[in-house]
Amino acid sequence: MNHRPRLVVIVIGWLFITVGALGLLRDWLPLLTPQAAQHAAAFRAEGAPMLALIWTVRGLAIVGGAFLIRGAPWARWLLAGWMAFHVALSAGHSFQALALHVLIFAGIAYVLFRPQPRATDRASAADTHTS
Repeated sequence: MNHRPRLVVIVIGWLFITVGALGLLRDWLPLLTPQAAQHAAAFRAEGAPMLALIWTVRGLAIVGGAFLIRGAPWARWLLAGWMAFHVALSAGHSFQALALHVLIFAGIAYVLFRPQPRATDRASAADTHTS
């Protein structure tokens, strides 16, 4: 028996993949437009270290989501750290942004880290339903 709701874990994995991919596309697609020179100048103004950090964080969302879907236990920790990082970032913004990130983090953490039922708990539940 699967310990975590597999469908919910898959949805969470795809959510992270989507968020990471859309973030990268939002940055890179403007480079294919006629205003590419303006966007490239904005990237240079941002600075290579900051862009590397931003793109690495977005890439980690994709990697974490993909490995979460594949069932890698470490991916739960990667994505929890990713969300905790975003909670910390949102603390510098509005209260609404912070509250939203905290709620999302709490929901994801609950699904990914809730205690797994022991085999004896499942057996007791089965006995109760068959009696």
